[in-house]
Amino acid sequence: MTEPASDPKRSAQRLQWARTQLDDGDAVVERASVDAGMRSYWRTTSQRGSHIVMDAPPGLEDPTPWLRMRGLLHDHGLRVPALLAQDLDAGFLLLEDLGGPTLAKILDERNADEWFSRSIEQLLRLQAIPVPADFGHFGEALLQRDAGLFDEWFLQRHLGLELDCGEIEGLQLVHRRLMDNALGQAQLMTHRDYMPRNLMPVDGGPAVLDFQDLVRGPIAYDAVSLFKDAFLSWPLQRVDDWLAQYHQRARDAGLPVPDRATFLRDADWMGIQRHVKILGLFCRLRYRDNKGHYLDDAPRFIAYLDEVLPRYRELAPLQQLLDMRIKPALAELAAPMRVLR
Repeated sequence: MTEPASDPKRSAQRLQWARTQLDDGDAVVERASVDAGMRSYWRTTSQRGSHIVMDAPPGLEDPTPWLRMRGLLHDHGLRVPALLAQDLDAGFLLLEDLGGPTLAKILDERNADEWFSRSIEQLLRLQAIPVPADFGHFGEALLQRDAGLFDEWFLQRHLGLELDCGEIEGLQLVHRRLMDNALGQAQLMTHRDYMPRNLMPVDGGPAVLDFQDLVRGPIAYDAVSLFKDAFLSWPLQRVDDWLAQYHQRARDAGLPVPDRATFLRDADWMGIQRHVKILGLFCRLRYRDNKGHYLDDAPRFIAYLDEVLPRYRELAPLQQLLDMRIKPALAELAAPMRVLR
């Protein structure tokens, strides 16, 4: 699949639009980032300074949800990029340039506590926003879809596994238990990708990015996404400590969190649900969308599962599948790579 952002005609349109908005015929545009969808982000340098152009190709990406969610978050005190100009027909937005790297790039052992504390503050503001009646719900349908990503794209397409009847039954039981856990939690505003890669370390922040998929969802989802990131790992005890900190601050803020032990269990199970979903999603990005680099982080999710699954006998069928089928299949996939080195 050809990336729309690389199309010469689209590139010329993007450059001309940016120069017109900035009133600078010498403005230059260079790639800033691209996400898992068809949106791309471009840094413009002109006489007016540095700005970001969001490119959402018509027919492939609709920027309207992003605009609506941005306004909602801004109105409730969250730090989000300022909107400077828009052309929905052309699929271009001109945004404030929030500067350098994302939080994922600057976090380390020394500053993680401070930045995660600030990130919790922003998350609590987000979760306190009343969910509009027409928002989607991270309910049964989305949870079933997530489970299907793991089964179809990771187990079948990537690993080539054919499960026997007992393995299928056990996996379906685990999926059902994870879904019931998610549906049984308090449901409130949920980002669904609240992780350091989507947070910018700026004054009054971190600023929140990639918020166009806001839904009503489980209270533990965003917290576990923050501390058990798709692209960044921390020791399990430190993660548990941060989750406990979030729990206490959420309780102090009046959010409907359960008791601490229940919340930590909910977060563990929510993390497992998210991690198996992302394994499937990253495989789909590779095989359907030709974005193979996401699979470089697959070992991180296997490690997450290895850490948490032994805590819960109710999820033993997934642990058995991981040990008996998934790990051997992954080792077999890696074997040719070892020979070539």
